[in-house]
This record gives sequence, C-alpha cells and structure tokens, in this order.
Amino acid sequence: MRARARDAGRLANMPAPLIVYIISLTFLWICVKADEIPGPVARPANGTAEPPDLRSPMGRVPPYQPPAIGFGGMPQPPGYWSHNQHTRVEGWHHRSPYKIAGLSHDDVVDHEVDGGCHQPCPKHHFSCQISCTCIPMEKRCDGKVECAEAEDENGCTPPCDENRNRTLCHNTNVCIKMEWLCDGDNDCGDFSDETQCGGFTNCTAEQFTCANGLCIHKDWVCDGDNDCRDSSDETNCTKGRCRDDQFMCMNGECISKHWRCDKEADCPDSSDEAECPVDLIRCGENEFQCDNKMCIRKDFHCDGDNDCGDWTDEDSCPMLTSSCNAGEFRCSDGKCIPDRWRCDTERDCTDSGDELNCEPNSMRNCTDDEYTCTDRRCILKTWLCDGVRDCTNGEDEMNCVVHCEADQYTCKTQDHLISSAFRNCVNRKHVCDGMRDCPEGDDEDRCPKKRECTSEDKCEPGMCITTFDERQACTCPLGFLLANNNHSCRDIDECMYEQDPVCSQTCSNTVGSYKCGCMTGYVLRPDRRSCKPTGESPTLLFSNRIGIRQVWLTGDNYMPVVKGLHNAVALDYHYEKQLVFWTENNLRVIRVAQIHNNNLTDVVRWGLETPSGVAVDWIHDLLFWTDSGTRRVEVTTLDGSQRAVLAANDLDKPRAIAVHPGDALVFWTDWGPNPKIERADMDGSRRKSIIIDKIFWPNGLTIDYTESMIYWADAKHHVIEKASFDGRGRKKITNKGLPHPFALTLFEDAIYWTDWHTKSISTVNKNTGMGIQTVHAGLNVPMDIHSYHPLRQLRTYKNRCGYSNGGCSHFCLPNSDDHSCRCPVGFNLNDDGRTCEETPEKLLLYARKKDIRLKQLNPRKQTDSLDMVIPVETIKSAVALDWDHNTKSIFWTDVEKDTINHASLNGSNQKVIVGSNLIWPAGLAYDWLTNKLYWTDAGTNRVEVANADGSMRTLLAWDNIDKPRDIVVDPIGGVMYWSDWGTNACIERADMDGGNRKRLITGNMSWPNGLALDLANKRIYWTDGGNQTIEYANLDGTGRTILIGQHLPHPFGLDLYGDEVFWTDWDTQSIQAADKNTGKNRRTLGSGVAGLMDVRVFHKERVTGTNRCGKNNGGCSHLCLLKPGGKSCACPIGIKINKDGKTCPSGPVNYLIFAHRVDIRVVSLDVPYLIDVPLPLPALKNAFGVDVDHKTSLIYWTDTGERKIQRANRAGDVIETIIGKGLHTVDGIVIDSTGRKIYWTDGGRNSVEVAELDGSNRKVLFWTGLDSPRAIALHYEYGLMFWSDWGTSAKIERADMDGNNRQIIVEHNIKWPNGLAIDKIEGRLYWNDAKVLSIESSDFNGFDRRTIISNVPYPYGIVIVGQHVYWTDWKTQSLHRADKNNGKNSITIRKNLEGLMDIRAVQGERELENECGTNNGGCSHLCLRSPQGYTCACPTGLIFNSSEPNPKGCRKYPENFLFFATKTSIALISFDSTEQWDVPLPVKVQNAVAVDFHWEKKLLYYTDVDMDVIRSINMLNMSETKDIVKGNMGIPNGLGIDWIANNIYWTDNEYKVIEVARLDGSSRKTLLSNLSEPRALALFPAKGYLYWSDWGQTPCIERAYLDGSQRITIVIQDVGFPNGITIDYKERRLYWTDALRHRIDTSDLDGKHRVQLIPDAKNPFGMTQFNKYIYWTDWYKKAVMRADKKTGKNVIALRTDMEMTMEIKAVSGSKQRGWNPCMENNGGCSHLCFFRRHDYICACPDDADHRICSTGNVPKKQLSMKMPNSYPADFDYSDIPMDIGRLPPQPEATDTSTGAIVVTIGIVSFIVLGVFVIGIVCVKLHRDRGGDLKENYRDSGGHISFHNPNYSCTTGAGGPSAEPMERRPNRFQGIFKYDKNQERVTNVYIPEGTSLLPPPPPPPHRAPPARPATHDDFEPVTLHSYA
Repeated sequence: MRARARDAGRLANMPAPLIVYIISLTFLWICVKADEIPGPVARPANGTAEPPDLRSPMGRVPPYQPPAIGFGGMPQPPGYWSHNQHTRVEGWHHRSPYKIAGLSHDDVVDHEVDGGCHQPCPKHHFSCQISCTCIPMEKRCDGKVECAEAEDENGCTPPCDENRNRTLCHNTNVCIKMEWLCDGDNDCGDFSDETQCGGFTNCTAEQFTCANGLCIHKDWVCDGDNDCRDSSDETNCTKGRCRDDQFMCMNGECISKHWRCDKEADCPDSSDEAECPVDLIRCGENEFQCDNKMCIRKDFHCDGDNDCGDWTDEDSCPMLTSSCNAGEFRCSDGKCIPDRWRCDTERDCTDSGDELNCEPNSMRNCTDDEYTCTDRRCILKTWLCDGVRDCTNGEDEMNCVVHCEADQYTCKTQDHLISSAFRNCVNRKHVCDGMRDCPEGDDEDRCPKKRECTSEDKCEPGMCITTFDERQACTCPLGFLLANNNHSCRDIDECMYEQDPVCSQTCSNTVGSYKCGCMTGYVLRPDRRSCKPTGESPTLLFSNRIGIRQVWLTGDNYMPVVKGLHNAVALDYHYEKQLVFWTENNLRVIRVAQIHNNNLTDVVRWGLETPSGVAVDWIHDLLFWTDSGTRRVEVTTLDGSQRAVLAANDLDKPRAIAVHPGDALVFWTDWGPNPKIERADMDGSRRKSIIIDKIFWPNGLTIDYTESMIYWADAKHHVIEKASFDGRGRKKITNKGLPHPFALTLFEDAIYWTDWHTKSISTVNKNTGMGIQTVHAGLNVPMDIHSYHPLRQLRTYKNRCGYSNGGCSHFCLPNSDDHSCRCPVGFNLNDDGRTCEETPEKLLLYARKKDIRLKQLNPRKQTDSLDMVIPVETIKSAVALDWDHNTKSIFWTDVEKDTINHASLNGSNQKVIVGSNLIWPAGLAYDWLTNKLYWTDAGTNRVEVANADGSMRTLLAWDNIDKPRDIVVDPIGGVMYWSDWGTNACIERADMDGGNRKRLITGNMSWPNGLALDLANKRIYWTDGGNQTIEYANLDGTGRTILIGQHLPHPFGLDLYGDEVFWTDWDTQSIQAADKNTGKNRRTLGSGVAGLMDVRVFHKERVTGTNRCGKNNGGCSHLCLLKPGGKSCACPIGIKINKDGKTCPSGPVNYLIFAHRVDIRVVSLDVPYLIDVPLPLPALKNAFGVDVDHKTSLIYWTDTGERKIQRANRAGDVIETIIGKGLHTVDGIVIDSTGRKIYWTDGGRNSVEVAELDGSNRKVLFWTGLDSPRAIALHYEYGLMFWSDWGTSAKIERADMDGNNRQIIVEHNIKWPNGLAIDKIEGRLYWNDAKVLSIESSDFNGFDRRTIISNVPYPYGIVIVGQHVYWTDWKTQSLHRADKNNGKNSITIRKNLEGLMDIRAVQGERELENECGTNNGGCSHLCLRSPQGYTCACPTGLIFNSSEPNPKGCRKYPENFLFFATKTSIALISFDSTEQWDVPLPVKVQNAVAVDFHWEKKLLYYTDVDMDVIRSINMLNMSETKDIVKGNMGIPNGLGIDWIANNIYWTDNEYKVIEVARLDGSSRKTLLSNLSEPRALALFPAKGYLYWSDWGQTPCIERAYLDGSQRITIVIQDVGFPNGITIDYKERRLYWTDALRHRIDTSDLDGKHRVQLIPDAKNPFGMTQFNKYIYWTDWYKKAVMRADKKTGKNVIALRTDMEMTMEIKAVSGSKQRGWNPCMENNGGCSHLCFFRRHDYICACPDDADHRICSTGNVPKKQLSMKMPNSYPADFDYSDIPMDIGRLPPQPEATDTSTGAIVVTIGIVSFIVLGVFVIGIVCVKLHRDRGGDLKENYRDSGGHISFHNPNYSCTTGAGGPSAEPMERRPNRFQGIFKYDKNQERVTNVYIPEGTSLLPPPPPPPHRAPPARPATHDDFEPVTLHSYA
C-alpha cells in the first residue's frame, strides 16, 4: 500500500501528459486565426466618407509637426492650431483627424448602416450606396464613373498635378501652387517650399541641412532653439550640454541640480523626480519636521521661537497684515486699495471683495470710456470684443466687427461661438484656389474668373477678371490692393500689420513685398522672418508669489529659478553677477539668490512694510526699491551694508521702479490719491514729477535704454503708454487685452507684461502697438517681470563712482553731474564732502509701533532731513526710548514682547537686556552717571532699576502705584520722577534709591504721559493726553503752568533740548516742537507718521557731575544707587542686604520656587514683598516639575517639551542635562537632598523612578498598577515616598523610599490629584484636586482627612510653608496663599502667569544625616533610604551578583538582553530582571540604525548614518565607545558580526555595497557591489553563510558565502520591503519583516518551507530571535514587539512609546556559538579569513597596509575542517541537519490506493478546466481585437520608483515582473523606508488584489496534498491577529 501511495505521489509530481500541451496549442491557434475571419460589418454610408483631399491630411497649413516615430511619418491630428506669428495662414479644425492616401479614416472605422444596403464591403473598398456595390478604393476619384449617379466621383478635389501648375509638399502632403514657391510664405507648413531659393541647392560645410531643406549654422544644432522650424535641428541631440551644477532632463533640458528630487517636477517630463530615494517619516504624528531633519512638537510650530534652529518652524507661518490708511479699503489678502474703488463694479481685489455687499441700486452712470451692459453694469469699452464675456449676458462679445489684414480675406463668423470676436483670416492667395480654407468654405464662394484684357480695360496688365455676377473688373497681384479708382494697384505695407506681424523685429516695406531685419545682437533665421540672438537666447524672469521662474519667449519651456517662496512680488536681476533680487511682502524682506542656486540671503530685512518694486543698478551695484507702507524710495548696496533714503515726502503708494545707470536716473510710479510718475537722480536730487495727468493706477514701469523712453501700464485705465524721460512725447501704445496689467518689461521691439486677470504673459510691438500675442498662459498669479539678456544690461555705461567708491568713506551715489557722497542717517559729511563725522551731534529719535527712527535735528541740506529706520529686528510695539551718547546706543521698551532692549545707533549689537517679569514697561530713563536703567511697568505697577546690561535688577517702588507711565531721572540731584495715570493721576518723585517718595503734582490731571526735566531752570514738563495740554512746574511742585493748551489732540511723548520742547501726537501722527518758555514758534518735524510713541533728542550736552558711585562701586557688593547728596547700596530683588548695609548674600535663604512652563521663578520669603524673579535660564519649552538640592542650591527641573531632566546653578551659567533619554512626560520630581537622589514620576511611561543626582544608576521602582502618575513627595526622616495618580482610578499611594511596602492611602472622593505636599511639622499630607476643585489633607496613612479650601478653580502645584499653604492655579493663572488649617486670609501673590506648574519651598532647616553614610552603605550602585535604614539596589536591568539575604554588589551587565537603536539613542531591555524596562545607554547618538554584538569580547556595535561611523560600546563600561569604521560610507544601515572569524560586515545603501573588515576596522574590503537597495544583514558563521535583504527595484533576500561567492536569491516571490532579518541557529529558520506587506515571514535557510507567521505586523523594521520568541521593532506603534516564534501567537508590546526604533538584536552568550577553522589563529590568514561551509579562504583588504598579505586565497598552513576536541560537543550547532526545516512533522498519508485515483481525477479536471479557460480567453481576445483594452494601460500599482540597478535579484534588467520606469508608480501605504538624505514617506500604495493568506490547515484525519516546493510555497499555519 505504501508503494502505491509513493506511485501516486510520483504521478502527481509528473509533468502534464503531452495531450494537454497539444490541446492547449490548438486552442491558442484557433484564437489567433479567428481574428482574421471577416465578420459581418455594415457598409459605411457615403455620407460618412469625406472626399479625399490630396493637398493635406490636416487642412490648410497648420504649424509643422515632425513625424511621429513609428507612424510612418504620418502627421499628428491638429485639433485647433494656435496662431503662429511666422505663418500667414491660420489653421482651423477639420472634422476628420486623419486622411491616408486619399481615404478618410471614417471610411474604415464607421460601421453605421445606411438605408437598406446591408452587404458589407471588404477592406480598401468603396461602397456605392445607390447600387449597393463595392469597388476598389483606387477607382475612387480616378476620373471614371464606376458607381450609379457617379457617387465615386462626387466631392473629389482635383489631383495635385504639375500640369495644373501645382506641386505636392512631400513631408506634409499639402498641395500648393507652383507660384507659391520661394514667395516668403510658409505654405507647406514645414518651410520646404522656401528652401533652395536663390539658386542655392545644397548647404555649405559650415551649415546644417534641415529636414525641410533649410540651411542653418552648425552651431545652432542642439541649442534648444527650433531654428529649422521643423525641429529637425533639435532631434537626436546627445546629452552632456548641461553645466556641472545642472541636471539634464530626459528630454535634454537643463535645470538647476538642487531641483533634483525636491518633490516638485521641474522637467517637462518629470524626470527630475524619477528614481529618487524614498522619504523617511522621521517625526511622529504630533511633531513638526524641520528642514534640517529635526523634530519638534507641533504646538511649537508658529510660536515665534526658532525651535528648529533654521527658522523653518516659523518660515511659513501666516502673518497679520498691517491695517490700511484712512480712505483705503483692505482686501482679504491685506492689499489696500483706494476706497473710491469700492463698489465701482470693477474687481480690484483678487477675490472681488471690493464688490461684495454693495447696494443693489447704487448703479452709476457709465462714463464715455465705458460700455453699458443690459443689466446696467459698466465695463470698459476696451473690453468689447476681446473674446471674454464681461457682461452677464455676454452682449459685449456679440455683433463684433472683425478685421483681418489688408491682404487677407475675413471668413464668416460661426454661430456656435460664444464670441463673434474670433478672427478667421485666410491669405488672399488662398481665396478661390479650389480649396476651402474658411470654416464655412466661403472663401471659395463667389469666385471670379480671369479673362483676357482688352484695349478698353484700364486694369494692370493681366489683371482683368469677370466677377461671379458677370461684371468686368480688375484685380491686383499679391502684395498689392486695388486703388480707389478700381483699376490701378497700390502697394500693401505689410510692416503695418496689426494682428499678424510679418517680421519678429524690424521690417522694411518693398514694392509688392517686404524685408525683415534684426536688431543689434541678432541674425536673421533662414525663414527670413524671425531673428536669433547671436549669444544667449532671451528669456523672461517673472515672479508668481511662490517662486521665480525663467521662461522662454517662444514655446512652453520654463525653469524655476527660486522655489518655495511665500509672497514674492517685485524682482530684478544683476546679469553679470548672476543674482536675482526679489521682495517677499509677508516676511517684509528683500532677498537675493544666485540664478542657479537656491541659497537665499536677506539683503534688507528691517524698516520694510510693503516693498512694492525693486530695481538693480548693474553698473554701480546698487539696489533701489519702493515701499508703499513706509512711503519711501530707498537705495542700498547689493549686500545691504549701506542704505539711504532718496524720497520720503509727497509719496503715497510708490509702486514700480526702474533705473538708468547711464543717465544716473531713477523712475518710480505712485498710485496713491495723486497718482503720478516721478524721476530723480540716483542720489535723490533733482526730483520731479514727469507724468501727472490722465494716470490712475500706474502699475508696471520699464525703460527703453536705446531710445531713452519710459513705458508704463495703467491697471485702471487698461492701457500701456510711453513718454520721454522728461514726460514729453507721451503716446498710447495699446489699450487692448489689458484687463489688469501688473508689471511690464521690454526687449528690443517687444513689450511683455503680466496680467492678473488673464493670468498670462503677453507681448505687443512697442512702436506700433500691433501684434498682441499671449506668450504664456495659465500662470499662477504672475507678478513682476523682466527680460533676461545681456543686451538689457549693457556694460558700456560709465561707472560714476569709479573703483574707489568715488572717494567716499561710506556711500557713493551717482547723479547726473557725477556722484555725491552720503553718510548714514544722522551723521553729517565733513567739510571735505567725502568723509562722515564719527559721532552724530543732534538727532531726533522717535519710536513707532514697529520700528525706531532717527533724523537730523538741524539738517544741513534737504537730503539730510529724511528719517531712517534704525536696523533693529522684531520690534512688536516700541513705546519708551532713551539713549547713551558715550556708546552711541539706544534703549527702548517693547510692551508687546515685554522686553527692554539695547542696540547701537547703526542697529548692531542688538540684545534684550531685560526680558522677563515685564507686562507693560511704558517708561524708561537712563542714568548716564552710574550707567543704570530705570523703568516703570504699568502691568506690575512697579518702578525698577538695573545695570545698563540688565543685571542686578531690583525693586524701588511697588506700593500705592496704579498705572505708572513715563519716568525721568536727575543723576546730579539723585532724584527720579514718574507719571501715574491711574485712578488718581499724579506725578511722583523719589530718591533714585526709592527713598523719600512723595506725590509732586496732583489734581486736574487725566492722562499724564511724557515727562521731561529742565535742570537749568529746575522745571519738570509733562503732556496730558486727556487734558490735551503740555504743562510745566517747578521741581518742588509749585508754579504749575500750562505751556500749550490748544490744538493738542493727544500728546504722548515729550523731551526738551535747548530752548524747545518736542512732543509726539497720536491723533495728528506728527512730531512737533515749540518754545519751551512760551509755547510759541510751533513747527512740525514730521507728519503722517503712524503709531508714534516716545521722542528723544540725542545730543552731546548732558549735564555731568560727580559720580558718587564711581569709586569702587561706592563700596557696594551689588547695586550702588544715587540719592540727594549721597548714595546707598541695594541687593537684587528678593535678597535682603546684610547688616553692614553694603553686601548681599548669594541668594534668598527662604523662598518659593515654581515652574512656569517657559521659565522657573523664585519668590523670596526674606523681604517684605512677594515678587517673583525668573531665574536666568535659557527659554524652556514646557517646564513641569521643579525642586532644589538644599546642599548645593542647584535647581532641578523637568521639561516635557524637551523630554529631559536638567539642573543649573542659580546664576544659570552652568546647565546640565542629567537625564535626556528614556523619558516621556515627567510631571513630578523631588530631590532627596540628604540621600543625594532624585525621584520622578513619568505619566507617559507610567513609572516611578530614582537615580543619583547626576542621572547615573537609574532604576525604575514601580512600573505596574500606574495610570498617569503625577506629583511626588518624600519624607526622608520616615523613609517614605508619596505620589498621586490621576488616571482612570485616581489615587494617592505611599511606599518606602526603596520601593517596598507599596500601598494606596487615598482612593475615594478623589479625581484629579495634581499636587502633593508634606507638612513635616504637623505630620500631614496635603494635596489639591483639579476635578473636585479642592485642597485637602490627611495623615500619612490617609486617615483624618480634611477639606482645607473648596471651589478652587484649577489647582496644580502645592507646598506648605509655616502656617501657610501656597498653590498654583491654571485657571486663575496665579500663585495663591492661604492659611493651611482653615484656608482663610487668602491672597494672590502673582497674577497673569499662564502655565503655572509645580511649586516647592526652600527653608533654612536643620540638616539630616545620610543613613547610607560616607561609603554609600557599602552598595556598589544605589543606596536607598528605607524606614529601617537603607537598602542596596541595582540599576534597571541589572541583578545582584549573589543571592544572599542582603546583597550589595550588582553585575556590570545583563547576561541576556535586547539591544536596539532608536532615532537618537542606543538602549537595552534586560531579560535578567523582572521589569523588562528599556534602559538608554550613556552614549552620544545622532541617527543610529543597525546594531550587533560580540559576546566573547563583550562589545556592542552600532552604525550611525548621520555621522558615517560604526562604533563599539564596551559592555563592562557602557559609556566607553570607540570608532571602528569611520568615513567613506554612505548609509550603513545593515550590520553583522562574524564572532568566529572576528570580522564585521555592513551594508551601504548609498554605495550599494556590502563591506567587511576586522573587528578593529582594519583590513577593509568590499565583498559585493552593484547591489540595488541592500538593507539588513544576518550571518551564520558556523555554516559560512551571509544573508541580506534588498528592498530595491526587485525586493528579495539573498545569500552568499562569507566571502561573497556563490551568491543566490532565496526569497523573491511576494516580497515588498524586507527590512530586518534574523536566524534561529538552533531551529535553522530564517525570519524577516516586510514593511510593505505588513507581515513577518519565516522559511528554512534555503528560502523554502515559507510561512506567513504574523500577517498583520504593520510597519515592522528590525528583527531578532531569542529562545522561543521573535522580537521586532514597530514604527507604527513605536514599540518593541514579541511573539511566539513557531505559531506567531501571543503578540504583545514589550515596550511602547519608543521613538523610531531601528534594528534590534538579542544579546546572549547562547546566541554566538559554533566553530570553523577561522577561529583558530585566524585560519592562518594574515588579514581576512572567510569560511565557506566546506572550506575557507584568505583575503586581502582593498587598501594595503603595512603587513604583507597572504598571497592568493590559500592560507600558508591549511587547517583541518574538523572542530578540535577541546570544544564542547554541542558547541557547533551540529546536532541538527541544516537541510531540514524544523517544521512540525506532517501526518503520514493514508495507506490506501485511493491516492492514485484522486491524483488521476485531479489531472483530468485540470485539463478540462484549462481548455475552458482558454476558450474564454479566445472569446475575449476576439471581442476586443482591433483596439487595445483599457486594462492594458492601467497602472498595476506594483512597483516602487527606485534606481535601476546594475544587478537585481532576478536575471536581466529588473526581472520578469519589473515594469518600465515611466509606468511604475510609487506604492507606499503607511510604509516607512529609511533613507539618510530624505525626510518623509509618500503613501500611495495600492493593494495588488491577491490574497496573502495561506490555505487553511487540512482536517486532522487527512494529510495535506503534496505540493512542489517553490519560493512562494507558504506552509499551512494558523494565523492569529492582534490588536
């Protein structure tokens, strides 16, 4: 019976019988032949067959298209052909797209049945419909009647016969008259009728012969220009024309190299985005990815901070646009337009917002320039008949009068067109030529006949005709028209053609014809119409908000110059320097970049509001711009170092600007209330308005340098005009096709402009306004435009500043005389007229909301009277000002940023000197004697002082202050004064140390604002914004007098200098001055200055005196403050001065410390005020917990934004990160100052941990039973710790400080326990509850529970100090205090602090003794306090060396653990300890990927792809690392250790290689090269095998010997992204993860017996195996996962919230056993020893070293292949044969003969099924034959666009399943593929539709059928999904 079963098995495995193949082949042959049998096809009707047209298959001369490859030169269907400026006949759309050999395509494919004629005709036959007969197609139109009623001869066009004076164009099949040859017109369509003219038959040796016969210069071939006019000079061009910094597209075009793989297609064929590495999602779901690959939290995006380090988190953020001025309307995009344009029925805002919500009956009467629609809307008359329906009913496009050129015939208008304005013009020579060219064919109607002239005829000779109505008349030859006398001929001036210009540049009329010419720098092309530049082809640069593009004047080619912009508006360029400048309005910046480089640089980034136009002076290297926000015209050097204002007065909305370096002139437009065009010299002199009449919205402006003319576009009048430089000779160029022109430029005879309405670039002749054409359409908001060519920037102009900067010390500006020198604003020129003074004399400083400006107080000339923005950045709302003449610097306050700032007058050295604890610092005064700053704060109601650098800040006044405003000081008298505009407005005085405070002026005051002192006259002046007065009084408060009481709407800032008082006024937006004694002689120093605040006069004449603090700081240790007749010492805020009255302690003794998210603050309890002081720490992200080490005063805090625990000293100058890895949400932290430990809770990881104060010896105490632990508190004396848990089951727990005796003490009536505090005096525990809204207490066991305070809005942190409880509250944003027993006497200490977190108290308590003593209690690692004393403990993952009752020593490393890499760390999970917690190792990592180990040498290895290094870690000292391999690596993302031969292997995904070296990095050698995308490695050294995964074009798993030989592919079927691979050495199984298939598979070591082990492992990466489990890293879950290695069951997440876990390895001595000869003395090899299963070889490194390498591959002494007896018997895994797959044994087949019967039936069934399937296929093929199936072109969605490797996993170029690259889409769906250089994954994977599930297991009583072993042979296994 067994023999029968074996026979049946053999039969089942035999090939199919021969009859099966015969039957199959027979059916296939039938299928093929079936298509050749003609079926019953209905005869086509004659009405569907057009008569053949022997002239052209496409109608009249379309633009020539080169023959399509593979189509026998048949022209492509034309559709609607656009008008060609070099072709005098426009093509129109014919109904039949193809006509072949005189036969309409419809004749072949049209199967409609006509009448009763049902007999079909064969192919290539004509159907006679009347007689129902068929005739050969050759007899159609042969001149002989074959069909009844001559059907076959109807509608035939006469043949193209030379006897009839006609000839056929061979390439285009167009039939033309012989007289049309060499007449200058492109009649054939490919210019072949214009070749070999003038007697020349062949091209010369220096010329290239075009396909149409034209001759061009050889240098013109393959230059990107269609010079042949048939593109034959641009076909078959070889690559290599691009520069080194360019990338060549597949079509031969060149683009900038940095556009390659930037996720935006720049090549027309998108080839720049092909074969790009796949992006890597490096950041989590709630993170933002920076351009520099950093990840930050999403809520840090657009928060104003440079979190990325490169500003990319702030770069694309929306900005609030500034408000518009009075009389303006603000569009939704922030643009301001005149309010009079509102509701004028014309769209001026881009979204038509100015025409919304208008009164329906407010229709106005249309003007003379407008047309009235039927609905009474008004449109410009220039919009009539422009092809665009502007009226609602479209009546503006009806009844249009269409004009063609003089020698053209105007076709009838087609009724179906939406506009009757479309022209159809036919050249007169094509009229009545027997061919219908008009759409209606009317050009062949009413045709005259030629006749012989008689003596009575007055016609020109041979020009006599008879009209269609039999009248005798005259005609004229081509080039002439009949004169008014109807018999003589007059010449046509073709050069005046308006719509179809005959020449591209210059045109000269001749008798009967014309002659084209070219401008300087151009030559005439062979077509004798168009011109070609002798140098570079002219292009256009234009901006479109999101970038700057370069486009060609003809064709659709374009190239991005700068991409990724936000709001690029104006632009210009410097041709010689290859620079492009542009404005970005939302960033308020002017930038520059190299033309072929995307490196952006800011040129001007301050003092800009709405930069509207820029212009480059390429001779003097200057940059000019207009700013409609600041209302200025300015100039700077190209680097922005020198800057000057050219015009600032009488400007409203300056827009476009243009410069003429030769004449030293600058022109600009202004579209404000008084629109005009102005001009000035380049230094601002000789300014005048040149165009002021009939101008409304002058947008664009350009200069014609050759003719000295300016051109401008008016967007409101819809016109382009020109004039001379003085405004004379004004002429309208065109008013057609200009709905909304924005910018214009000029090149030679053509004007080019952008239009917002049409979103296009158009052109027109600059002289005639004729020949309007659209160059590029469908653009994205085209803005500014410039023609780009060296001829536009001639270098022949004189440099008026020469090469020595004109002798100027600073700024040289050219003018019409020569040049002038300019100084920075505020500085005067010396008498030599060239150098500037070193120190300014008298400046007027004033603060606006967004900037600070200065101007000369007494300017010497007009140009010096202009003000300038001091170049300081990021001012939000400047208010108060002061200055220091000695350092030439200024101070200012910013009430929006809450800062006090300092900068030099030139804007340098800008810094924030006071940046915390300010709310509204509105007053500022500088003490120039002691170098101190005094300020008021109306938010905190304080007066403070600090050193001028912001240090040693202290409080002077804080009681009974309401709203302090301005402050002034008198250092000589030691007195200060401040105004207070609170409820009881007043002016106060005090000594400058805060003493002797008293109210000086009270009563009859409303808003006392600015203050000023007249020390000479002992007066104080002030402004009152409420009383609208300026007053003064004596310094003792007497003699109060109103100086100015009229015409002061709202005075604010105030200052005195000389005999004048200066002030700012909010309402009049002006700066004014008057006599300080009388208030007379008022003058205005500046007007129309919005947002004016403080004003100061900068001068050299401040009163000096004796500085009583000058010597040794007055004997003070910190602050020395002046007072009348003396001085006093003071300490910084919160510090109480010592009893000596001179010195201060280092800090407060008793204080509160609390976290405030972005900073940490201290409230001193030593002083009589409770004021918080921020510690001088850098800005924090999200500080939560805080505590202090009482012994060292070091401050510890947690930052959940950074996920760190850090510490710093009080000065903030020494900051350490003690724990920076393995944290998630550390809410609570507490310092054990006695035991020298730090404890913390982590709500994200649900753990409570402890470590030494430096972060070492970290141990997790609790990791179970936690759900969001938060606050934590210690009681060292009792040895107890407490923590709160606000999870699902909220509670408060207690345990010993060593982690023992854990218990819940509070679990009822508790919901959100936030803070915990211990009252050591009363022995009670306090907590607050943010859900119950209470503060409660109990004893340490949770008993005696009391509610202290109820209805607390949202308490968080809590602390007990003496008799008080202090707490922070999120909702009130305040720090509160109350009695700890009853909650009474509640006060608010600090308000307006959002994000108050934990709080602790530091008090001068007695020091406790450390129970661990001086020797750490004898513990090797941790010594933890317990109620009984102390306990020794081991760090997480380690266990004690012994099992004694009280062990003290811990092991140095775990015996068994998981070792893995994350994005920024290396970590391990120990199997030795019970917690199985991840432990980050103390090593520096940037981007680790692969890991492995060497157990015997106790070394761990990892690769870092960012640092290009492979490193080792010493297991005996985990902080000790060593570089093994460094440099000359691309992306080392796979790593494997040969622990027998002591070699290290790695894959390199960039260089596509596998390399090997010795363990120390020596003897480096490349084993395998030309791989596709090698990833992970796995080695089996005992068997000599090397495995690797490849996720390239054809993903697979390969194997080779350890020397790289015998390479084979073992797994290739159904593989997506094989990521991690690992080997089970004992079971002889290979496991791998597949990130594309989302599963884990396993097979034997040959790739056979494959099983889908885990089918739903989403996005697995690394893989390893240990004992009975497999482990893998999961990017989707951010976890380390585990499952049973045989069944795939019991899937659990071992550790979660792991940030981008990479490779993982199980480290254990049991994982690295085995033997081969390389283990013994390196096999006798000098360098590398490779075992190859049956033998071994020696190898030499690629680069020789100092040692002599073994010659050849044979060692000097061959070792035995048998393992020495000194090793254990099981050391070599030799107990299991390698070829057995270790799967569960299958049940034996049933002992019966039925097996053979079953097999036989199966074979027969297979044959029948096969025949049936083939039959269905045949039917399907026959049905669809004759046209390709739609499915044939459907994307399979099955392959990824990777590089086409030289070697793939299958033979050939990509294997049988590989697709062509252009049809291979990306197929990611949630797949994360690692690549060093990329950032994000694109997820567009489409499932392939095939089931990945294996068949279900067979019934237990039946054996599974035998199946042949294939690569896709999945073994049966029960699958279990997991969540």
